[in-house]
Amino acid sequence: MSIFHAINTSASSLTAQRLRMDVVSSNIANAQTTRAVLNEDGEYEPYRRKMVTLEPSGNSFQSFLNQAVDSGSDGSGSGVNVSQITEDESPFKVVYNPGHPDANDAGYVEMPNVDPLKEMVDMMGATRSYEANITSLNASKNMLLKALEIGK
Repeated sequence: MSIFHAINTSASSLTAQRLRMDVVSSNIANAQTTRAVLNEDGEYEPYRRKMVTLEPSGNSFQSFLNQAVDSGSDGSGSGVNVSQITEDESPFKVVYNPGHPDANDAGYVEMPNVDPLKEMVDMMGATRSYEANITSLNASKNMLLKALEIGK
């Protein structure tokens, strides 16, 4: 295990949480976008909420557990990666607004499936994770600096 292992692990999480915050920001910015993409029929669809899926770098939790039990090692991981960005397949919100240019014959408009409250909760979670990793990074940096001072 490298002396920089903790810093590298924090850095991978910082990158992943930053991407998560960017996706949430994009969702909030497009919460009213009714013409985002063309579907198979050649018609515009509203924006679909996007979600970030994270996974551990390297191996699964079970393999780390087996490694720790078998060899007595610490079984530490090597950070986190973004495995995919998926679209939420929940139905669009339907709002009655006959004056809207995208209203159907009955006067209803399909709006994006973005819930601002849910997005703010996701943003708060990503922000707290980011802050926790900054704290971890600073603690690792301080430990390395103290180790260097011992050698003086």
